[in-house]
Amino acid sequence: MKKTVSLVCVLACVFALTACGSSDTANTYQTDKQTNAETVATDSIIPIIEASASSGSVMDVINADGYTDEEWESAVYNSFGIEVDGSAYVSAVNSYIDGIEEMGEIVSIGDVTSSVDDDQIIIYVDVVGTERTGQFEIIVSNDYFTKLESCSLNVNYTMGEKMSKAAMNTLLGMGMVFVVLIIIMAIISLFKYIPMIQEKFSKKPETPVAAPAPVPAAPAEVYEEEETDDTELVAVIAAAVAAFEGQTSTDGFVVRSIRRAKRY
Repeated sequence: MKKTVSLVCVLACVFALTACGSSDTANTYQTDKQTNAETVATDSIIPIIEASASSGSVMDVINADGYTDEEWESAVYNSFGIEVDGSAYVSAVNSYIDGIEEMGEIVSIGDVTSSVDDDQIIIYVDVVGTERTGQFEIIVSNDYFTKLESCSLNVNYTMGEKMSKAAMNTLLGMGMVFVVLIIIMAIISLFKYIPMIQEKFSKKPETPVAAPAPVPAAPAEVYEEEETDDTELVAVIAAAVAAFEGQTSTDGFVVRSIRRAKRY
């Protein structure tokens, strides 16, 4: 039993020592790759970018977009012996030109640091220019090939300059927003003319309408009075009066005039 326990302890110690050795080896290997990448960045990549930016023939090809990415990769490798991504190389040269316009020519290189991000090594190189300071941010592959994958020259600004730039960006952003709102308001205000324009283009010519013929007025009704014999009428009236008075004769009754009574 004691021999079994001892054997298990020995095996555990062996595995622990093996694991520690593997970890130390891995850390040493990664450190060596970072050190190599920092050396390549300061001794090769930065000088190559500076030389390319000052070369008229290189800049003519870059400005004319004369090479493909593969052609740039082949040209840089054949000329300087380092591997680069073609588009990353062109972007690095343009970034360097933009940077030195603000910070001036680089006069010295300062601290160099690096970090690892999975399959990439990021190198930060502080530089001093005649006008300002700056920092190269160089990204290479995390291996001994150290292929250039990205490079930019970032200019260091004072706090006042950063605040000024931020304020300017804010004003420009707000200005653009107000301009767009004014344009939208102007467009909306024109909507009221759309029905008028549609009516103008869709309006058909009016055909003249003939005036209706006048309706003839109905003829006025003419009432004709029946002509009666006044003699007979007088005799009838006289007889009626005599009967009313109780007389048998109409002597003594004289009818002087006859008028038609109004009918209601």
